[in-house]
Amino acid sequence: MPEGDAVYRTAAKLRGALDGQVLTRSDFRVPRHATADLTGRTVLTTVSRGKHLLTRVEGDLTVHTHLRMDGSWQVMAAGRRTAPGDQVRLILANERWQAVGVRLGMVDLVRTGEEERLVGHLGPDLLGPDWDPDEAVRRLRGAPDRTIGEALLDQRNLAGIGTIYRAETLFLRGIWPWKKVGEIEDLNGLVSLAQRLLDANKGHAGTVTTGDRRPANQTWVYGRAGKPCRRCGTRISRGEMGAQPQERLILWCAGCQLG
Repeated sequence: MPEGDAVYRTAAKLRGALDGQVLTRSDFRVPRHATADLTGRTVLTTVSRGKHLLTRVEGDLTVHTHLRMDGSWQVMAAGRRTAPGDQVRLILANERWQAVGVRLGMVDLVRTGEEERLVGHLGPDLLGPDWDPDEAVRRLRGAPDRTIGEALLDQRNLAGIGTIYRAETLFLRGIWPWKKVGEIEDLNGLVSLAQRLLDANKGHAGTVTTGDRRPANQTWVYGRAGKPCRRCGTRISRGEMGAQPQERLILWCAGCQLG
């Protein structure tokens, strides 16, 4: 699933193609909004909120989308042929560009004043103007017996982190993923590091947490199951966390993550 930095870049891509432009095409291919038509309205802006995207259109309307596991927004020249079949969920186009939502996990059309109904449950956005590490820590501490690995993925605590940044942040802090939240003294340092990692990657594709942009050297543990740890040589472990069917991939170093 695309994480906060990738969604942030997607919002920037949509702003570049749609902001300030009048829609010449509006094609919702989801049953609930199949008859909706935004043609003739000007797109005001698109913002990211954690892993959510909010495209605001004149007339107090917001198009809310979520990429989930396989979704993406593709920007291409207006009139260009789009993906065949039922992959396309939404098309927003102006005279020059068309933004094509492919395999989107969520598509909603709501009043802009009602956006909070869809994203109001989210914790502080790691890449948003509302980022507040103290509030993120307060929310995490609300469930002290929960594992830190599960708590970090709960978007109600802090919005934008996913399996990649969870693994990399916990490795860099030397924390075992199954350690209880209440046993971690410096939660502020943990969430602040996660924020710095996403912020460092928001301007470019890919995830680099080692400082080395070469493809084989970009991460410490994610994508390296069974390979030796870059620090201690222990083979990187791979497992799953969370109750079914919500379990998610977790990677860690048993030699470095003892705390």
